[in-house]
Amino acid sequence: MMPAMTDTASTETATFDTWTGDACSLVDAFRAGERSPVEELEATLAAIEASDLNCFSFVDPERARAAAEAADVDLPFGGVPSGIKELEPVAGWPHTEASLVFRDRIATHTSVVTERLLDDGGAVPVGLTTASEFGGLNISVTKLNGVAHNPWRHGRTAGGSSGGSASAVAGGLVSLASGGDGGGSIRIPAGYTGLLGMKGTFGRTPRSPGAYMRPHTVVLGNLARSVRDAARFYDVITGPHGGDPTSLPKHESFEAGLGSHDLAGKRVAIVPALGGVTLEPGVEERIRAEAAALIADTGMILVDRDVNPPNLTAQWAMGNLATLLADLGDRWPACADDMTEEVAMGLRLATGVYNLHTAAAAEKMRVEANEVMASVFDDVDFVIAATNPGPAFPAEWTTSSPTDSFIEWAQSSTVAKWVYRGMLGTVRTAAGVAPSAPSRILDLASKQFPDLIGMGALTILSNIYGNPAVSIPAGTVDGLPVGMQVLGRHHEDALLFDVALAVERERPWPLIAPALSPMS
Repeated sequence: MMPAMTDTASTETATFDTWTGDACSLVDAFRAGERSPVEELEATLAAIEASDLNCFSFVDPERARAAAEAADVDLPFGGVPSGIKELEPVAGWPHTEASLVFRDRIATHTSVVTERLLDDGGAVPVGLTTASEFGGLNISVTKLNGVAHNPWRHGRTAGGSSGGSASAVAGGLVSLASGGDGGGSIRIPAGYTGLLGMKGTFGRTPRSPGAYMRPHTVVLGNLARSVRDAARFYDVITGPHGGDPTSLPKHESFEAGLGSHDLAGKRVAIVPALGGVTLEPGVEERIRAEAAALIADTGMILVDRDVNPPNLTAQWAMGNLATLLADLGDRWPACADDMTEEVAMGLRLATGVYNLHTAAAAEKMRVEANEVMASVFDDVDFVIAATNPGPAFPAEWTTSSPTDSFIEWAQSSTVAKWVYRGMLGTVRTAAGVAPSAPSRILDLASKQFPDLIGMGALTILSNIYGNPAVSIPAGTVDGLPVGMQVLGRHHEDALLFDVALAVERERPWPLIAPALSPMS
């Protein structure tokens, strides 16, 4: 665990001779003989060792050096040092899921997408990047690993759950790192760290082995410095796998198709505060300005279209915890003290209020959300929104708005914790008399404590509906990155890549975080 640091800019990006371009250009340099995989790996290992970002939870120099020495640079990512999000199993490496509960567990298998990245892609596995515990929070702090920092400004969050990957890529440590997006966990950290974050259509990437049949929201991918990095990553890892019956047929080639779509005449709605989220000062103006520039660049047509789906973030989160309960097995609830308080509290809340009536209400809301979004995409080709409510908040915070927070209140004292547990007991009792009470209580709690639904509410809609969405760097607010999120129709992932490409060509973003000031 790293010690607490002051809220200052990191200069790690300028300290070491790691590659500062995108991963695809690094492969080009390998092929041209301008750089070698071994040379790049040694620079990477030195940078990780000296970094104060705390974005790697495990590094395997021996395995990485063997892979670099044997690298086939003719492969898509041949020889590129790469981080693997610690929620993905890699045989022989720790498989903690970022939790003290599994601190001693070693993976016995490697996930399908990681196998494809290493075997078909030729990437060099450096180590595991930090994530939020079980991927349950949109932050960069766990009891197991401590706080991961944003390379744009030390002391600010890198987001989550793929925060370590975002920090490593934006911080210049590696040019390639994997991520997963079940509620915004690629797009959220991409938005906070100035990277491209693509979440494809649900099923685009296989989730096997261990592909739970709920909540049907997770799409795997990477934190990318460039559009072509994300497109090539998808070319390597996508395609069906028998262990995940929801996985889609393989697309011919996302990278080869870049720039081949005519965006002129495409209809777009600009809805910065999608889902009714309150945006911080400056964010809406930045998103509207970036969207207007995109429309002008491409010849798209602005359409005045409201998008008002129900916000079922709280209901979705409660039901989603069923897979965590399955993962923990008979360790729960004895393991609660080893868990991040927010995750343990969420699981207690879920087991206390989630019943068949709550599930029914959530399913009804999901159908309503699907129908609203289907209607929207009958009228427009794209919806543009913010990725996050604001720029990166302090790294130690558990939500972007701790004021009047339910979680902060419930953690505030021993008395509050017992009151909270008493509330759950009351809810269970009430459910026995009025089974629909938990759902109504959850609705009321969401309105009273908006932090329950604010974090991730901008992104989670596309996970629930299953459509593709991409977070594109959109400049800065108060010196920190913000993301412009573009939502598209199901299976039109290639079209979204070209929307991102249009922005990249006209207004290129920094590939790594700039050194804003010396460390103090």
